[in-house]
Amino acid sequence: MKIGLIGLGKMGLNLALNMQAHQVTVFGTDLTAPHRQAAADQGIATTTDLTTLLAQLPQPRIIWVMVPAGPATTTVLAQLTTQLAPGDIVIDGGNSFYRDSIQHGQALATHQIAFFDVGTSGGQAGALNNGNFMIGGDPNIFPQIEPLFKAIAAPGGYLYTGPVGSGHYLKMVHNGIEYGMMAAIGEGFDVLQHSDFDYDNAAVANLWNHGSIIRSWLMALTAEAFTDDNQLAQLKGIMHSSGEGRWTLDAALDQQIATPVIAMALLMRYRSTETDTFTGKVVAALRNEFGGHAVDKQ
Repeated sequence: MKIGLIGLGKMGLNLALNMQAHQVTVFGTDLTAPHRQAAADQGIATTTDLTTLLAQLPQPRIIWVMVPAGPATTTVLAQLTTQLAPGDIVIDGGNSFYRDSIQHGQALATHQIAFFDVGTSGGQAGALNNGNFMIGGDPNIFPQIEPLFKAIAAPGGYLYTGPVGSGHYLKMVHNGIEYGMMAAIGEGFDVLQHSDFDYDNAAVANLWNHGSIIRSWLMALTAEAFTDDNQLAQLKGIMHSSGEGRWTLDAALDQQIATPVIAMALLMRYRSTETDTFTGKVVAALRNEFGGHAVDKQ
């Protein structure tokens, strides 16, 4: 199988390496020269322009788009619309808003180009090995790309979710849950931080990840973050937001479904931009650990 990959940043490059390790030939491109060079250094064939990239692929061509959600994704899809042919397949693996994905799918369908919206979870580690994918699109065309997901996903780590929009909707809700889980971890360690006892945060997180009810990958990442800096003294407690928690809350409000944990987790992220909290430090550290997201340092 041969894939064209647009976007060779921290997630895109790891996906390319994952594909390459599973006998998928990847041709990549990126607007940023250092990203292209980093991919080339790992044996990924790269090019500076879309036309050359598409010329390397057999028909029907499969293009995976891994660029920031919003205007960047819309621009790339518009460019693809003018250069692809009927029967080609486009995959958006970024964190696009599901309603945008529905519109993208409709626009590409007018040109008989198939579109799949794929929620991608697992952070950089998952992109590199044993990823998790939530896949929306045409069920009749999905078998053409299913071997790709079988190759790069964790065992049981991909799911065809329904029509276009369903993949990114599911990932949106996933991220809303993630907000609440990280907030609870952060708040718990904040309570410990202000107690009368001198806990070793890394040891506590490591303990809780061995046999306890709350053991998880997030707790393992908490232990790693505290091992690097036991008081997270180098970080500011500012919790940035990518937007998916807000989208989840908006969807819940539209459907009149109570999601107080997700709502408060989102609001606390907003609050963190005003004052520094230990909860904020923990969540900022977790986002950096699993996704390489930016942190603000003291």
